[in-house]
Amino acid sequence: MTQPSGRSFGEQGGLLTYGKYLRLAELLDQQVLLSDPPVHDETLFIIVHQTYELWFKELLHELTAVRDAMRAGTLWQARQLLSRVHIIERLLVSQIDVLETMTPQDFGEFRAALAPASGFQSVQFRELEFLSGAQDPGFVSRFRSLTDDERRRLARRLAEPTLWDAYVDLLASRGLPVGTDGEIVAALRSVARDRARHDDLWQLAEDLLTHDELAALWRARHVQMVERQIGTRSGTGGSTGAPYLHSRVPLRYYPLLWELRDSL
Repeated sequence: MTQPSGRSFGEQGGLLTYGKYLRLAELLDQQVLLSDPPVHDETLFIIVHQTYELWFKELLHELTAVRDAMRAGTLWQARQLLSRVHIIERLLVSQIDVLETMTPQDFGEFRAALAPASGFQSVQFRELEFLSGAQDPGFVSRFRSLTDDERRRLARRLAEPTLWDAYVDLLASRGLPVGTDGEIVAALRSVARDRARHDDLWQLAEDLLTHDELAALWRARHVQMVERQIGTRSGTGGSTGAPYLHSRVPLRYYPLLWELRDSL
């Protein structure tokens, strides 16, 4: 195998190390505890949530590429990337198991130090919802202490096409009417009933539905974890806590794909 020009592989090269490439010194210096004296489980809490944000960044990277692949008509690539998204989302659900090894008593030792910070303030999580199709401008006004960059990011996600927009455009490109929700459901029925012609669109719709389903599974699992830790008490950011999270569980990115099941 030809080595890249100017590179020497192996320790003898001395050009790049594992730690330098991954910036491990900086990464491993980001777990700063607020509890004083330090509480053992705060390290776990920080690492789990930092890991979530890293995976959110990767999901945004992949889902943006999925949308762009659909708009370019490369459905095979959109499906391949969505399969990766599904695996990451299942990982995010299972990661809650790690957090639940922390007892309510353990969490209570440092919870007060977190206020008014809250997971509600995760800009990347909101970007994921906006990109997926659940665009709610009201959330931007409810965020506290947004940086200029975060506000621009959310505004961009609200202005750009969603995954659903890209899929509906694919339906239109096949000559199917998509002017109203009723027409879109009829188009989806045509796709479902004529898989000889439209199987690629059908399979892609199923992949989007799996994305929707896994996001809902995460929300449901997350609210169970919150109730296990703090019951129905208010969140550290001032939200109602579990009751608010329960209100988000029924959210569906693609309600018309679910409605389609009624007529198949």
